[in-house]
Amino acid sequence: MYSELKGKAAFVTGAALATGIGFGIAEQLAANGMDVLLGDLAAQGGPLEENCAALRRDYGVRAEPITLDVSDAESIRAAVENIRAFAPSLRALINNAGINRGASRIGEYDAGLWKSVLDVNLMGPFLLTKALLPFMERGGTVVNVASRAGKRPLPTCSAYSVSKAGLIMFTKCLAVEYAAEGIRANALCPGQILTDMNVKRYAREAAAEGCAPEETMRRAIATVPLGRIGTPRDVGLAAAFLVSDASAYMTGQALNVTGGQITEL
Repeated sequence: MYSELKGKAAFVTGAALATGIGFGIAEQLAANGMDVLLGDLAAQGGPLEENCAALRRDYGVRAEPITLDVSDAESIRAAVENIRAFAPSLRALINNAGINRGASRIGEYDAGLWKSVLDVNLMGPFLLTKALLPFMERGGTVVNVASRAGKRPLPTCSAYSVSKAGLIMFTKCLAVEYAAEGIRANALCPGQILTDMNVKRYAREAAAEGCAPEETMRRAIATVPLGRIGTPRDVGLAAAFLVSDASAYMTGQALNVTGGQITEL
């Protein structure tokens, strides 16, 4: 346990799905005693409130939902007010909200879908980070959830790949510009993680190839040296490390959480 995190506050976006990376990160932060705000498009009632209730019950921390559209500046302004009411400062901002829309080569990619992906995956972290930087405590950390796709392009997912590559560079710029103020920034690059987004991708690929989704998943596992699909908990453990003092001399890094599928920096 990272005892220095106990009682500190964190904000995690894209945390409505109990099986998603956002909630996997929130669980590990709560396990280390952090109070957690969970942000997503629909916060009142439903899955996001259920996730907050689970964190309160299982870890004894404060946890509250925040309605947030990271691509909308007015939504961010309202969210910042709620965050300030929850805690005087933030130890951690986790920019996890992301989408992947469209599945076409660049020449056939719909321009509207392309823009929507970049608005959420890249513009969103910029707008939210910009709004919350004044409230980050010294020693605070921004963790941006990028992807292996930001280092190796996923065919027919160019908007997603480009947005995640941009998010990695945004992380590096943030790290260099705010190091003197004691704020660190690092990125996580998950690989094959068992989330709803990847399950849908396996099903989509299976339909295109005329095989069962289990077959596309089996082939995905075969590309991972550790021999298994990752879990949101795997990503959450890495995030908790980046938020903690154990990584105090690390900033501007993009860590792979890929089971060895990607080994380059």
